[in-house]
Amino acid sequence: MQKEQIITKLKECGLVAVIRAKNTEEALKVADACVKGGVAGIELTYTVPGVTDIIHRLAEEYKDSTDFIIGAGTVLDSETARIAILAGAQYIVGPAFDAETVRLCNRYRVPVMPGAMSIREVIMDLEAGVDIIKIFPGELFGPKIIKSILGPLPQAQMMPTGGVSLENVSEWIKAGAVAVGVGGALIGGAKTGDFQSITDMAKKFLEKIKEARGL
Repeated sequence: MQKEQIITKLKECGLVAVIRAKNTEEALKVADACVKGGVAGIELTYTVPGVTDIIHRLAEEYKDSTDFIIGAGTVLDSETARIAILAGAQYIVGPAFDAETVRLCNRYRVPVMPGAMSIREVIMDLEAGVDIIKIFPGELFGPKIIKSILGPLPQAQMMPTGGVSLENVSEWIKAGAVAVGVGGALIGGAKTGDFQSITDMAKKFLEKIKEARGL
């Protein structure tokens, strides 16, 4: 799948599942539950033990699927980004801007989504060729930060992560977010082994996103 197709797929769905898990088994079950719920963006974070192997395993298992896209999250440097890409990650997400990581991803035409929490950082991302900017931590500002940044920078495409819930996801979308990244509010059921609740919650998030978009 080409870079532009990946970006379009993520934006069309509007939901990226940020997966943090205690082990490989849990991470795989969470990912499967999210996919069953219709989530297009699966972000496996580098806080999960053995996550590179998990990315590789999922990439191989679903290599013929175009229903969802596997990404790597909490990527702090270009070395980790390259390892993730070689394992099969189709997009890279980081908590902050790292020039070398963005340069590497652009070199290999892999979508990269570095974190930003100020208009200066958003401008840096745009100048570096970032297509989707991760607004993080979203809970510090709320949906109003999206609307405020779009005033002077209407060309910015932003995806908030942190603080996005079923109760406020509509506000984020209406404020102008092209997608949202959701962790605990989506995959919380994993703590008790209730993976069906993750699938059900994913469907609820997607319904809210569609309603906010007027679809």
